[in-house]
Amino acid sequence: MLNFYLCLFLLGICGFANNHHVPGHYGKDADDHHHPTESPDYLSYQKISRSNANFAFKFFRQIVSEAGDENVSFSPLSLSTAFAFLSLGAKSTTLSQLLSGLGFNETEISEQEIHDGFRHLLQMLNRPRAELELNIGNALFTHDKVHLLKKFVKDAKHCYQAEIFPANFKNSSEVEKQINSYIENKTHIKDAVKGLRPDSVMVLVNHVFLKAYWEKPFNSQATREADFFVDKKTMVKVPMMRKTSYFKTYRDADLSCEVVELPYKGGASALFILPDQGKLKHVEQALGEDHLFKWLNSLRGRRVELFLPRFSISGSYDIKNTLQKMGITDVFDDRADLSGMTGKPNLKVSKAIHKTYLNVHENGTEAAATNLMEIRLTSAPLVIRFDRPFFLSITIDRNILFLGRVQDPTKN
Repeated sequence: MLNFYLCLFLLGICGFANNHHVPGHYGKDADDHHHPTESPDYLSYQKISRSNANFAFKFFRQIVSEAGDENVSFSPLSLSTAFAFLSLGAKSTTLSQLLSGLGFNETEISEQEIHDGFRHLLQMLNRPRAELELNIGNALFTHDKVHLLKKFVKDAKHCYQAEIFPANFKNSSEVEKQINSYIENKTHIKDAVKGLRPDSVMVLVNHVFLKAYWEKPFNSQATREADFFVDKKTMVKVPMMRKTSYFKTYRDADLSCEVVELPYKGGASALFILPDQGKLKHVEQALGEDHLFKWLNSLRGRRVELFLPRFSISGSYDIKNTLQKMGITDVFDDRADLSGMTGKPNLKVSKAIHKTYLNVHENGTEAAATNLMEIRLTSAPLVIRFDRPFFLSITIDRNILFLGRVQDPTKN
């Protein structure tokens, strides 16, 4: 059987208050958009949210086991969305492996409910929000020799807001330039695609872009150089941000860690998880969706003196091997059945690349003005100092946009 190759590139960029410009508002209040809780779409969305969270931590545990002592950052939502999109064209065992690997139990949720859930999720997340920029999308670049089925194209656009672009795969450098231009325009990530196989006939791209601004920005004038203890033998100097304010926190005694929530304008929030000394691996192995939702429900406001490194980290992963270890195998070899895309079983995924970039920053001059207006109490605050490896999760409407481990904030 002649095999044509489909490449997947999954991109994510998250800018945490890394810009002095404050975006404009979108009318009265773009966040006052309520969804009927009994609508079929909303119920499907609820069903996929838990599965997406389950997949996020399953993938996290797998990838940190492969990463050694390196920083880890990825977008679970980008991965889930891209492979759910791909499953539109999958059949037989290829389909069941994709859905099972993504955390879906086909006895509890139908294939149609999965796609309806993602349709509702993308509509909700891509709606305009005041003071927050969030964009999630999918694109498929196809060779002119590949004729996509009308049903696949219709479902791809309807459920995944997919854009379909013709591309001249006879000239690989021209295709790379076309795809990289699209990716850079959507995420600012440059040169994401390199070395396309000469027999590739499709490239599927999923992108997630988030630019958010702290509700309570840090004062850049308070940032000082400080020690960060990477491990027992390694100490590095980092720009340590500092702020005393009311933050929502939770002490998880069972897991031996402190959890601090830093909300953003527009509805997103970041959870920073600081394991106790010597408990990094313990927390890492135990992290899961149950802990995340417990923390979100248990956070309580209190006065905190918070020390947090300013950092940027990036990740670039060939996730084919990782997903194969999670049971998604057939789609990458000659057993692949993606006939729902073209009507012919001669496609398989040759490459699956995931790239992310995350930036945590004070929020520039806005922080100084805001902090000068803050009224401080005289009672002693709880001191939480992120001066050793920690984890972070960025969520919006309880969907995990980014998940990461910061082992060394001086490495990006």
